[in-house]
Amino acid sequence: MTVLRADDLPLYYNAVDILEHNLTTRADKIALYSDARTLTFREVDAEVNQVGHALRGLGVRYGESVALILLDTAEFVTTFFGTLKIGAVAASFNTLLTPEEYRFMLRDCRARVVVIHEALLPKLEAIRDELPDLAHVVVVGSPLRDDDASYAAWIAHQPTSLWAAHTHREDACCLNFSSGTTGEPKGIVHAHKDLPLTAHNWGRNVLGLGEDDRTFAAAKLFFTFGTGGNLIFPWSVGASIVLFAGPPRDPRNVLDIVARFQPTILFNAPTGYALMMAVPDFRSTYDLSSLRVCVSAGEALPAPIWTQWKDLTGLDIVDGIGSTENYHIFISNRPGDIRPGSSGKPVPGYDLRLVDEHGAPAPDGEIGNLHVRGETASLCYLHQYDKSRATFLGEWLVTGDKYRVDADGYYWHEGRSDDMLKVGGIWVSPVEVESCLLSHAAVLECAVVGAADEADLVKPKAFVVLADGHAPSDPLTEALIAHCVAHMAGYKRPRWVVYVPELPKTATGKIQRFRLRSEGAEAAGRGLDVAGGASPRPLL
Repeated sequence: MTVLRADDLPLYYNAVDILEHNLTTRADKIALYSDARTLTFREVDAEVNQVGHALRGLGVRYGESVALILLDTAEFVTTFFGTLKIGAVAASFNTLLTPEEYRFMLRDCRARVVVIHEALLPKLEAIRDELPDLAHVVVVGSPLRDDDASYAAWIAHQPTSLWAAHTHREDACCLNFSSGTTGEPKGIVHAHKDLPLTAHNWGRNVLGLGEDDRTFAAAKLFFTFGTGGNLIFPWSVGASIVLFAGPPRDPRNVLDIVARFQPTILFNAPTGYALMMAVPDFRSTYDLSSLRVCVSAGEALPAPIWTQWKDLTGLDIVDGIGSTENYHIFISNRPGDIRPGSSGKPVPGYDLRLVDEHGAPAPDGEIGNLHVRGETASLCYLHQYDKSRATFLGEWLVTGDKYRVDADGYYWHEGRSDDMLKVGGIWVSPVEVESCLLSHAAVLECAVVGAADEADLVKPKAFVVLADGHAPSDPLTEALIAHCVAHMAGYKRPRWVVYVPELPKTATGKIQRFRLRSEGAEAAGRGLDVAGGASPRPLL
């Protein structure tokens, strides 16, 4: 196994090579499957070149951001690589955001050109007059304004060949905004070098991706988990990808795509696997026989979900931790080397350290703050100096995660630094409590946060989504708490259980615990205290 380093790349390198290296031996292989279009590598390349010429025709220059507000279609892929090829920066936007959030991000990256799907155009129209830098709008579909361009017409007469810009391997190539698990989004810039490094060091070395694979990701392309797993990693080895433009939140959509397009590797969040298993008779209704392995990231995968999926499907889930700041997975289990419930071991090419609250090394076996060092880390948050100084410490990146390492070198996620609870002077990991609750048959999903009791002391509070066939009740609450007491130290048990129809999540399935901690959160469902009585706060 070789580790790819930045110095192994040419000094002047353009990440469009991830697409173009396939033209020498597999140009006519299907590169992209979707309901709308199926394209070979040769066809993708031709359209990428047309997009590059069209962007240059709009005056896009080196280092300028081109905003992609697009569904998971071929046009996302061709615009992404067309932008990289001319030396500009592909700024990928979450398609589920509000106009106000788009206003912030478009002004932050100063995009002069927006390429947007027609279904999302009303969100842009609501704020368009407040975007002084915006000069051109290209619509995948039908424009609303006469002076906007239709994507199809925009590229129709452009040449299908184009020389790649002479970019430095450290030039910026893509921009993603954080998914908002802690509130305000942060712009995170990555360089051309980062894409091949992460594709080789994790996609090839750890996951074992090969030319014969076909990938599908429930995570959308606008996030690095989606772009990496379902574009950069597979195309780096000549594998094919499957795109789905619709919403992945309904697990039936994901199961249907797997059955119809027969991918060999599925990328999903822990919640996604739980929801698929909740679909009645999913194994007999949907053909999953093409899958050889599954991948989970975004949040720690609880051992009960891993075990249940393995028992029901026979498939391993390779869980790991990554971040947009690091593009992306730097601790991972491996096919054939999986310890359920853990994040696995460090990915070659990355160094890790655990430190206490003062920056000193955490004692062996104890929980510490995780820092990572590697060559794919971003250097800063766009226009957020103070947050950059707190996160990017020279060679080391502060992940914001709490971890411990066992005697065999496996890393165990104990929660986000902001999520850890100190109960009676002892640290409690919400991940451990959540994993225990998930092992109860009545629990489909859950999240644990800290809440103050009558003495203003912090105690664990559980928000629970019940599985089909179960309803909120005092006896069920008592049973859930008793289940926790029987399987972990009593002080870790939840003091309150709040039943909710769903948990607040980002588009990649990460639970937004900060929203659960916010004032009035328990009004989202029926709350019951330890004794089984009604919560003292107003309930819906």
